[in-house]
Amino acid sequence: MSLNKPETFKAIFDRAAERKGGTSALHALLGKKIIGKQLLDDTAAQQSITELGDDRILAAFTKQIFKSGFVWRVVENKWPDFEEHFFNFNIEKMLMMPEEMLERKAADPKIIRNYNKVKTIKANAQMMFDITVDKNISFAQFIYDWPCEDIIGLWAYLKKNGQRLGGNTGPYALRLLGKDTFILSSDVEAYLRAQQIIDGGLQSKKSLTAIQMYFNELQKKSGYSLTQLSRLIAFSCGDNYVQVD
Repeated sequence: MSLNKPETFKAIFDRAAERKGGTSALHALLGKKIIGKQLLDDTAAQQSITELGDDRILAAFTKQIFKSGFVWRVVENKWPDFEEHFFNFNIEKMLMMPEEMLERKAADPKIIRNYNKVKTIKANAQMMFDITVDKNISFAQFIYDWPCEDIIGLWAYLKKNGQRLGGNTGPYALRLLGKDTFILSSDVEAYLRAQQIIDGGLQSKKSLTAIQMYFNELQKKSGYSLTQLSRLIAFSCGDNYVQVD
């Protein structure tokens, strides 16, 4: 790995602006708006994680798990039936569900019939319940409290203690919930390799640590969120032309 004078934030931003139709257009894509002479985050669209019930977090994890490797539109279309089948993802009710009921529900054509993925609902409910018991806080609070300068640590926790939340599944779910996180999309990965920030496996501890250090430094210099920075990098390279994560 080599951190050989990576590009400045300005160089990344200027190239992304050129590709996306100018500074104002890029600001809009990044969730920024100008008030007077100040450039501020558009907080109207942002959501406080702590305002969410843990059922909504379990729902977000489950939706992202089912979207992984599948047609997202189909998942969205069937989602109301998922909510009905699994008690609106009530944690306690999911933990009380016997295995035979889980199997029966997994076979219903109203949802996507994938028993291995359906089993993750109960497993991830258990992970969340354990946190509420051990730390006496909601899982929403647990996510909120985790420092973003170690977001890869939260990724690792979800991967180790949950089911099917590794790779980009956990990070995408966190972003959906409003937790600030970068996403290692193919465009972002290509950029990091071109800048010699990583040279090994993307998900290795060495690579993830180097990536976290890089984003932390870029954030200090720019004042942008991790979400905005990973989008900015993606906008500055690759084949995307409208919107990417």
